[in-house]
Amino acid sequence: MKTHRLGQTGPQVSALGLGCMGMSDMYGPSDRAESIATLHAAIDAGMTLIDTGDFYGMGHNEMLIGEALKDGLRDKVSISVKFGALRGPDGGWLGYDARPQAVKTALAYTLKRLNVDYIDIYRPSRLDPAVPIEDTIGAIAEMVQAGYVRHIGLSEMGPDTIRRAASVHPISDLQIEYSLLSRGIEEKILPTCRDLGIGITAYGVLSRGLISGHWQKDRTTDATDFRARSPRFQEGNLEQNLALVEALRQIAEARQATVAQVAIAWVAAQGEDIVPLIGARRRDRLSESLGALDLILTAEDLAAIERVVPKGAAAGSRYAEMQMAHLDSER
Repeated sequence: MKTHRLGQTGPQVSALGLGCMGMSDMYGPSDRAESIATLHAAIDAGMTLIDTGDFYGMGHNEMLIGEALKDGLRDKVSISVKFGALRGPDGGWLGYDARPQAVKTALAYTLKRLNVDYIDIYRPSRLDPAVPIEDTIGAIAEMVQAGYVRHIGLSEMGPDTIRRAASVHPISDLQIEYSLLSRGIEEKILPTCRDLGIGITAYGVLSRGLISGHWQKDRTTDATDFRARSPRFQEGNLEQNLALVEALRQIAEARQATVAQVAIAWVAAQGEDIVPLIGARRRDRLSESLGALDLILTAEDLAAIERVVPKGAAAGSRYAEMQMAHLDSER
């Protein structure tokens, strides 16, 4: 497994990371045993970056990962944790809390749920509009000094916020959505991160399954599946987006690859400072995604992909309007 350093100051991690949200939340029912087996298969394959959030399943995801990492596996991985999102007993979203005292409280619970002594990368999930980013990063920096956190990351932050955060403490990476359908970081955010020596961990590289090559127009989703409300999966938008997938499929077949592999390889090809996060929750999907590591896209391939899926081609925004309003990265 090829590895990259996350930014100038972050840990050395595998070229692909495993995003674990879907094992607990947001994508409908999941299988606990298969989730753990997938985590073990990822580690066996050399994947060392494991990403979670303390609000994924209201702590369920952290406990799941903690169970999977028993028997000496913890030292083989770097654990990235997001915090700050507030949820009610019904799973509803209540806002964000990134006050210094909330940072330290959330970290204490995370350490217990994961059953670990430290977190490799700790990051606010969103910008709390009521709390200066300097205060939030300063609180995490205190936890770095105390040995409970190794590195500090960010998530969905805009250029000004990124610079302010980096003025307080070195930032290893920015976690943000980046895919063929979501290229908003290219104009300002990516150059800012590169100027500051901050890496990118890219989530949503398959647009939540939309450009995996497996999504069908008549596929049904239940109320617990985020995609039932996602603009890009709504009637009208979905048909246009799946047409892009079919155009991408022709390029994939010419390279004897799958659509998912081409989509992942495209993100990886945008720079060695970018680590795609794969949201696999089954071993077969993990295996397919790992195949992207063997796919080296040529300049001709990249040009062909750009022709069939140009920047801005997606129909619908990446989140619903209310959620988009919470994204500092979109301001």
